[in-house]
Amino acid sequence: MYVVWGSTYLAIGIAVDSIPPFFMAAFRFLLAGAILFAYMRWVKGERVVRGVWKDASIMGALLLMGGNGGVCYAQQYVPSGVTALLVGSGPFWFALLAWLWLKGPRPNAKAVAALVLGFIGLVILIGPGKIISGATGVPLIPALVVEVAALSWSVGSIYSKTVQAKASPMMMSALQMLVGGVLLLGAGYLHGEVDRFQLANFTAASMGAFFYLVIFGSLVGFSAYIYVLRHATPAVASTYAYVNPVVAVFVGWAIGGEAMTPQIIIAAAMIVGAVILLSWPGRKRAADKAASAEETQGAVVPEVEQSLP
Repeated sequence: MYVVWGSTYLAIGIAVDSIPPFFMAAFRFLLAGAILFAYMRWVKGERVVRGVWKDASIMGALLLMGGNGGVCYAQQYVPSGVTALLVGSGPFWFALLAWLWLKGPRPNAKAVAALVLGFIGLVILIGPGKIISGATGVPLIPALVVEVAALSWSVGSIYSKTVQAKASPMMMSALQMLVGGVLLLGAGYLHGEVDRFQLANFTAASMGAFFYLVIFGSLVGFSAYIYVLRHATPAVASTYAYVNPVVAVFVGWAIGGEAMTPQIIIAAAMIVGAVILLSWPGRKRAADKAASAEETQGAVVPEVEQSLP
């Protein structure tokens, strides 16, 4: 999940270079969802029980329509590495939502320090001048779209922790991708992408990136993420956010020819450092988790084995 999703930011940027963003994301998820659904339904024999479509629809809207759709739109204007760093604010939203929604512990001094450090990093990344005058830095509106997308993704991820499991992670992934794809088609229609969706205009690079996203970004990466959400805490599930930006910045620079400026390096260090600080458990907390895991290992392992595809 770390490596594949880190590289998908560049793939999205290449894909939307000639394919309209919402339609690109829509067909990506419709194709991947159809393949995964067919495999789970007719090869594994899993049936969709009552109530699954409701949860899949809500998560598909939040994770794929709001989360991935916003990123695809913004990457028309923002480099892939910078987009990944902006999405790196996800753990901050995770921490706040886990406290306010799941009634978790109130953020302590370390968490507050991490939130402040990460916020300063985001300001540096976007550019103080852009925020104040709109004159310099990353385009402000696309940057804000990415932040809304990160919030939507976090809300969807937290919601997934509150629902009762009625399908395997793989089937749930398929249903979410199908719903998300349909919603993204609607967004593309409203965005006026019908006239621009011309196969003759798609470059070979964009088409290659599209199929990379279908196979690795969706079938492999998204299914892995749903599995992690089912069997890990929100803090653990969000750890991808401090690996993905590093991978994305490096891939964007090494393969995509994107700039690696001092501003980006400083902002990246602050954002990634803040996420690590936020996610890293204290000594006592880590010991308590280890003891709890040892006590419950016999009960957890069978549940995980039953959920494997």
